[in-house]
Amino acid sequence: MIAKIGSGKSTAGLIRYLFDTKKAKDHTDPHLVASWDGFAPDPGRADGFDATKKRLVADLDLRVKQARRLGRAPERHVWHCSVRAAPGDRHLTDAEWADIARRVVAATGIAPEGDPDGCRWVAVRHADDHIHIAATKVRGDLRTARHWNDYLTADKELAAIEKEYGLKQVVRGDRTAAKRPTRAETEKARRVGKTQTSRERLRTTVRQLVSIATSPEEFLLLLDGVEGVLVDVQHFPSGDVRGYKVAVEGDTNATGEPVWFSGAKLAPDLSYPKIRERLTAIDVAPVTEPGCRRKPNPWHQATAAAERIPHHLDHGYDATAQAHIAALGEAIDILPLLAPSHLRPQLQQAATAFERATRSRIRAQQDQARALRGAVRALRTTPVTGDGSGLAMFLDIAVLVVIATARWHQVRQHDQQVAAAHQALVHLHAAYRQAAAEPLAALAQRQPPARTIERHAQRVLVMLPHHAQQTLDDPAWPALAAALTEAETAGHDPDQLLQHAARQRTLDDARSTASTLTWRIQRLAARQAPSARARTAQADTYVTPRPAQPGQTPPSPSQPGPAAPARHR
Repeated sequence: MIAKIGSGKSTAGLIRYLFDTKKAKDHTDPHLVASWDGFAPDPGRADGFDATKKRLVADLDLRVKQARRLGRAPERHVWHCSVRAAPGDRHLTDAEWADIARRVVAATGIAPEGDPDGCRWVAVRHADDHIHIAATKVRGDLRTARHWNDYLTADKELAAIEKEYGLKQVVRGDRTAAKRPTRAETEKARRVGKTQTSRERLRTTVRQLVSIATSPEEFLLLLDGVEGVLVDVQHFPSGDVRGYKVAVEGDTNATGEPVWFSGAKLAPDLSYPKIRERLTAIDVAPVTEPGCRRKPNPWHQATAAAERIPHHLDHGYDATAQAHIAALGEAIDILPLLAPSHLRPQLQQAATAFERATRSRIRAQQDQARALRGAVRALRTTPVTGDGSGLAMFLDIAVLVVIATARWHQVRQHDQQVAAAHQALVHLHAAYRQAAAEPLAALAQRQPPARTIERHAQRVLVMLPHHAQQTLDDPAWPALAAALTEAETAGHDPDQLLQHAARQRTLDDARSTASTLTWRIQRLAARQAPSARARTAQADTYVTPRPAQPGQTPPSPSQPGPAAPARHR
């Protein structure tokens, strides 16, 4: 169930709307199901409709008129709450809707249970799936009702009602979602042939610029250079930036002025103070992987940084985890700017969906995500080139991290964030399948001889006992065999690479274990191959796992136990 609450100045106007059957086509049988005392006149069931309606308005407004004589009546004295059942819910009876209405007015403070001075109210049902509660906000003692946070209290009560009545439990938020476009904005966009409202377009633009900017100053500079966007930066008397607002060029109001949106009106995390906090905490220096002497590949850097996020979600403080989720959102935001045109629609939809999962009531400790944010900024000068293996590699790990993010939110009962993460997964999976097809096919064409493939298969059986058959049956197995062969040719030990790749992150969430291992092998093989002396030292401390004996459970490299002791010379 969903509640929508508003206020107004005219009791008569609201009652006229609720009982109207001519203009409102869904008002098929308007009638009262409950009222403040159970005896309110019901225009829907009376012969003299107009006269009964006037009596109902007069009864509701009685205390308002009394308070007005004393100068104590609020200007907007009408309280209006609609309660709608979820699609697919059973049709509730009038008696059930009456009980729901009483519980809502009690929970919100309009008419607390057992309070003889509660406000006057009526509940009108004019369709099968919802009711409207109309109340006047003056109590019997002529004080104004205390109904602060009425939306939250009504929502909490409706959640309890859903469980008690066996209704669909609606996904609820925590008031950190971006404001939705108004109906007027949506209609305006439709009239001019736009698929997005100005608010949505500007939100996407600002989020993408935040994902590539390295400082607050650069963000404002980039924003000022966007074609078709007007920018107004506000300053304090000291000259420091106070905030900014943006408008779409050509989008004007009735007076011909641009329709401006401040950053906070686009999304809670796009206000200038929030953007300044995030960008000030960025480590611009490139992230260098241990053991890498070559110039680091930004896609490998970003993948390595993202791959560590599940560890922070499982073992870090909530504020640290929230910061890494926000940083992942920035990484996904930048992808549509870098990817080939055929991948951009799916990636943009993934970014739009995941945006909701990047915010919660938990305040992010932004300086804990410097590595990923620095790697993301390095990507802006590295568009997808060649066979696109870098993008495919990043998308593969992004899918696993978004799954971990959904689980993290679910444990904390962040329902909207969980739904957003799952929605983003659909688009990320689709983008990954398209992005990975070409590089995996190119690798598979370079597959080694049958004897070499058999040797790699034996390695997989020993190193990945829990995922071996799944890996060997995977359509991407020829690509993995080719990646192992190329790494071996470059001087790497394929046994150690495979073991290291399996231990980097559990493979349980991977839809294609072979392709996930392929990207990890390629990233590890991009490092400088160890020298002969280093390989000797590694062999001295490396113990090849033995095949499991009958009746024994083989150890899983993806969930390693204690390290094997080193041999003594």
